[in-house]
Parts: sequence; structure tokens; C-alpha cells
Amino acid sequence: MKKLNQVILLALFLIGSGKLFAQNEDPTGQVLDKIVAKVDNYILLESDVQKSFIEAISQSQQGIEPPTRCQVFESLLINKLMVAKAEIDSVVVSDAEVMLQADQRFNMVMQQFGGDENTLLEVYGKTSDQLKAEIEDVIKEQMVVQRMRGKITEGLSVSPAEVRKFFERIPTDSLPFFSAEVTVGQIVKKPEVSVQIKDDIVAQLKQFKADILAGKADFADLARRFSEDPGSGSQGGDLGFFRRGELAPEYESTALGLRQGEISDPVETDFGIHMIQLLEIDGSRYNTRHILRIPKPSEDDLLRAERFLDSLKTEIQEGNIEFAKAAKENSDDRNTSDNGGFFTDPNNGSNRLTLRTLEDPVLYFTLDSMDVGDITAPIRFETPREGTQIRILFYQSRYSAHRANLNDDYEKMKAATLRSKEDELLSEWFLTAKEDVFIDLDPSYDRCNVLEEK
Repeated sequence: MKKLNQVILLALFLIGSGKLFAQNEDPTGQVLDKIVAKVDNYILLESDVQKSFIEAISQSQQGIEPPTRCQVFESLLINKLMVAKAEIDSVVVSDAEVMLQADQRFNMVMQQFGGDENTLLEVYGKTSDQLKAEIEDVIKEQMVVQRMRGKITEGLSVSPAEVRKFFERIPTDSLPFFSAEVTVGQIVKKPEVSVQIKDDIVAQLKQFKADILAGKADFADLARRFSEDPGSGSQGGDLGFFRRGELAPEYESTALGLRQGEISDPVETDFGIHMIQLLEIDGSRYNTRHILRIPKPSEDDLLRAERFLDSLKTEIQEGNIEFAKAAKENSDDRNTSDNGGFFTDPNNGSNRLTLRTLEDPVLYFTLDSMDVGDITAPIRFETPREGTQIRILFYQSRYSAHRANLNDDYEKMKAATLRSKEDELLSEWFLTAKEDVFIDLDPSYDRCNVLEEK
């Protein structure tokens, strides 16, 4: 029963902690360190355990005992084992997938410093290239763990009866106390950039090409000065090797249609407008460099998007269309449009979430000035990749803080039930999989008995 209660409490804790077991979520942290576990060629550091354990303590919910240090250590060790087993089982995460997420994370970090690399170096003692390399390593491991976890738990589900049984096993005095929650939706419009702006970028890139071919300019120098790809710009536009199918289709088809050393005419993808040079082909892989220019909407483009959303807001308020239908048909944000425009808690898929879950101070302060049922006027906001966009927000409902119950919190209980079932399955998998790899633990964690059957 003690083991069952630990599993239940850990699963409930994870409802509100999507980052708990993310390795090195803040790659800039500097901690005096030592290796506490080795799994084949992969290491687990004391700082990994310490950061995750502190986060567990800080994010624990009222009435729920947070995971112990040994439980955190065991979970991180299982992550390392999944990474090692992924290599053995040929579970692959492509470089393109890693780079896309790493660029987004890197851009968010750089925004905090106003894009000033000198400030970044002064505060953390790292150049932007060093920081980005660390972020890429962290994200690759996170993605491999996620993919392996999905493979191990594929097809796992829970029934309503299992959810009820799970809930009834939680001692009454251990039921969590959930904070006030809200249901909020958005409809987003990406301003359509005028043809003239795109034409001006194409003309600029064509001039770059002409200057390079005439010997008046150097590709790498132009990329460092003008490319808006934060990952490759400082590298002279060099993207490194990619396999076929990993980059945008328009980019790849253009690149592979070139002779080695040849420079393309401008080509547009979802990321912007590129000028590409094919550097090398090696079997199924190819290496290119590019100069990326991202078309920016003009004030007129922004105003057109605002007028569209303002008209749509009127249609919703007059009852001519429901908000969810309007979001599905008109919103340009795929993360929310398929859910009727509503934000969801990434840990359980519920439309009910705390303001902290939104992780957006602008949303927080906007909602603070709204009443339930309100729809805002069009609001401009910035995103790292897409730039300025426009949205309207719908404050659908608010739920008071309360002690957990099945009627109000079924989705949370379902997520916790599934998580406990997954953790039990992963523990069983761990006992078998550990025989396929070399594992060495620091004596300071021998007390956790993580290699023994529970």
C-alpha cells in the first residue's frame, strides 16, 4: 500500500508539473557538480537531480507530498536508460526536429536580453553559439525520452472504472486543493504580408546573388550581416548536413536541383524567403547554406487583420456564429484552433487551467481586467518565430479554488490515473531494459535501491 500511495501521489503531483523531469530545463544554470550515474555513454549529474528535486518541492500542491529525492533520481535514471535504449533500438529524432525547437527556445532566451549577445556573455559566461549548442543537446534528449516513453506505453489507456478506483484509493486528507481555474480561448490572425514587401526581399536577394557571382561580395559575410536565421546566420548561413525529408519541401527541392556550389534564386517557405547554396551531397544527406529574410507586415497589413477580427468579434457577440466554430474556421494558430480556440493544459488536455499554466504575463494581466463572457478588442502580440500577430481573447468561464473531486476534476484524475499506470509499466520495463546496458551508480544513491525490484 505504501508503494501504491507513492505512485498515486507522484502521478497527482505531475498533473501540475510539466517540467519536473525535463533534463536541464534551464541550460544556463551553473552548479558545482559530480556524476551520480552512468548509463552506457550517458551521465546523470547531481545538478540534474538537485534542480528537479527543488522544482518538485516548489511546485507541490497543497495536500500532496512531493516526490522524494530517490523518486526523482529514479525517474531521471529511467530517462537516461531510455536514451541509451533508443540508440540500441534505433529510435531516432531528426536534427531538423531538434533545431526547430532549439531555435524557438534560443529566441526566447535571447529576447530576455534584447538580443544583446554581450549581455548574455556577461551574465552567463556563454556565447550565443555555446548556449544554443547546450539547448540543442537538452532538447534532443527530451525528445528522445518522449519518443521512447510513447513507444513503451503505446496503446495504454484507462477506463472510467479505473479512474474512480484510483480516486477512491487517495486518502481524504491527501486530496489536492486545486487553485482557481479559467477557460480562455483565442482567435489569431497572422497579417498577410503585401506582395510589394515580398517583391522587395526577392529583389534584395537577387542582388546579393549577382554581387556574389561578380566577386563583389561573399556569401558567408552576407549571411552573417543579413540572414534572419538565428541558428545559421552567425555561421555564415551554414546549416550542416540534413537527410532528405528533414527540411521544408520547397527548400529541399530547390537545394537538390542545384549543382554543387551553385546558388539558387529566391525561394519561399513557411519560414520566409531563402537564397540557397548547395555545398555538398553525401549519399542521402546534403549540406547547404542560406540567407533567410523574413517578410514583415506593414502597418496597413496589421490594420487589415485587426479589422477582420473586429468584424468576427461582432458576429460572435450578435450570436451569428459560436466562438469555437469561428476559431476552427478562422484562427491561424493550429495549437488552439483545433480545440475551438481554447487553451489546454499540456499535462491533461483539459480546457480548465490555472493562470500560471498560461505562462504568459500579457494574458494574465489582460484576463485580470476582463469579466467572464467578455471578448477583447483585437490585440497585437509578438511571437519569436512569427513576429507580430493579432488576436481576440474570449474569457469563457472561471472555477473557484476547491478540493479535488471526480465531478469537477475528472480529466485531472484521468491524467493522474494514466500517469500512474505508465509509471508502473516503465518501472517494469526498467527492470528488463537495465540488463541491456551498463549502469554505474554513485554510492550516495545506493540507499534508493533503484536497481532492485520493488
